[in-house]
Amino acid sequence: MADHPRPHRSRPGLQRSKSSQVLVVGLGRFGSAVALELTQLGFEVLGVDTDARRVQKLSDELTHVLEADTTDPEVLSQIGARDFENAVVGIGSDIEASILTVAALADLGVPNIIGKAVTTPHGRILERVGADTVVYPEHEMGRRVAHMVGGSILDWFQLDANFAMVETHAPAETLGQTLAELELRARYGVTVVCVKPNDAGFTYATADTVLEEGDVLVVAGPGKECEAFARMS
Repeated sequence: MADHPRPHRSRPGLQRSKSSQVLVVGLGRFGSAVALELTQLGFEVLGVDTDARRVQKLSDELTHVLEADTTDPEVLSQIGARDFENAVVGIGSDIEASILTVAALADLGVPNIIGKAVTTPHGRILERVGADTVVYPEHEMGRRVAHMVGGSILDWFQLDANFAMVETHAPAETLGQTLAELELRARYGVTVVCVKPNDAGFTYATADTVLEEGDVLVVAGPGKECEAFARMS
């Protein structure tokens, strides 16, 4: 017999459209981070997990939390999953539960399902059973860390296969010159998007921006060009 959902404390929420309500299944490190960030962004979040400790831990943080087995379509119907336009399935360690949950949500007609995958085959299966978007948090973080080895790259964000945004320090040879004078796109194939001077926050970069020692830059461009520019620092 399927486990029935067990309600826990929830915070009162405003009446909002369905698009501002998100179902997050799996409240491990990834799922809880997604759920908490969505809450900060003003969404109403229903968090669901089979682990009572995880549910209790987030009972005062999320709009609603439930302990339930989401691999059972009947249980998902009982918790009102079909009323959500967006669902995030953050189950990672139990691949079977991840796949069954995504499939059940798709069968219920949830329009936008985002699934977390731990391997490429896992991700392909999620797509086949109904996930609209598949993310690979561990893989993506691993790539970011690899680019950061050596210290010249502070952060790396891959926009697609051939384009990236990189956070790095201003190279010595660029100091004391404006971005217009440097002509970085022509010389290095990258564009400075914003600049963070010492003891200040990020600000938009303009043609008149003068780079100074200690400035942190966010540059955008093809991955190899961004990497080469960052290594100059």
